[in-house]
Amino acid sequence: MQTITKYYVFLALVLSVQIINAQDTIQNAVKKEKIESLETIKERIKTEERDFLKAEVEAINVRLEKGDITASEAEDLKMQVAKKRALNIENRLAIIDNKVALLKRNEDDYKHDESPDDSKIGISIGSEDGSFAGFKINAKNKPKKYDKRTSSDLVLAFGLNNAIIEGENLNDSPYKFGGSRFFEIGWAWKTRVFENSNFLRLKYGYSLQVNGLKPTDNQYFVQNGNETNLEEFPSDLKKSKLSITNLVFPVHFEFGPSKKTEKDTYFRYSTHNQFKIGLGGYAGFNIGTRQKLKYSVDGETVKDKQKRDFNTSNLVYGLSGYLAFDNTALYVKYDLSPIFKDQAINQRNISIGLRFDMD
Repeated sequence: MQTITKYYVFLALVLSVQIINAQDTIQNAVKKEKIESLETIKERIKTEERDFLKAEVEAINVRLEKGDITASEAEDLKMQVAKKRALNIENRLAIIDNKVALLKRNEDDYKHDESPDDSKIGISIGSEDGSFAGFKINAKNKPKKYDKRTSSDLVLAFGLNNAIIEGENLNDSPYKFGGSRFFEIGWAWKTRVFENSNFLRLKYGYSLQVNGLKPTDNQYFVQNGNETNLEEFPSDLKKSKLSITNLVFPVHFEFGPSKKTEKDTYFRYSTHNQFKIGLGGYAGFNIGTRQKLKYSVDGETVKDKQKRDFNTSNLVYGLSGYLAFDNTALYVKYDLSPIFKDQAINQRNISIGLRFDMD
């Protein structure tokens, strides 16, 4: 029995030694990997600061070509940014070297306050030229472009919708005012037209427009061959709505004042808290038409969704414009293309509402 006990004790000791050795091997490998990662970051720091320097020198050259500064001033500015970037490299590399020394000198269970994520090292010091003399390394830490002529924003619009019918007054429209509405969502780019002025901008993009029409007098749309007409529904309608969804590509010329911000290495125009006028149009195509009906049969509510083309125009185009302050605008659009094709009397969609350009 004593022999067996000694055997088990010996076996346990051997296993313990092997586990300890394995742990040491793993810990050494982890430490080595951390050190190698830090050495890689040193190369990234050098590349990043050189990219900053290149961008700053290019910006200075642009100012020199435009006559904003003299050749002597340009050389002085280049010397300043070169010195700044050299010091940045020196200081940032020193921080990495200290972290490497800290790892090599201490045991693996040594705790410190530094972040384990070495891609975001230490303190960042923001500067007006968009650079960072600190120690963050990430995708956003890039020099600003000297002249950014194009920006983009999300477009959101909604409001009232109706139709102008040939030979009839809008007041006599067979569609409900207030009940007929439109919705638009899209993406737009805005490009400054002139090099030294932001008074005129070209705004262009794509939008999804949904135009809704709700007939009056218990009517609904009926497609009879190539004709689409309004007819009275055989029972009481609780809801009757035709939705036409279009994918369009708007283009507007935008006018209005802006504020200019100038820095040593970049300048920007801003239309924040400024009045704007946009005039233009759009063209695109119909991607879906649907009629929703809601009525009662024998006391039970029936919801009927009819998805067909209802002879709606495949190609859509029209005029649009907006009057805005900051990001909010009064928005109007009018289809030059008829709602229904090949009809005896043409109807054209018209919308008015609010538009938000959220940059």
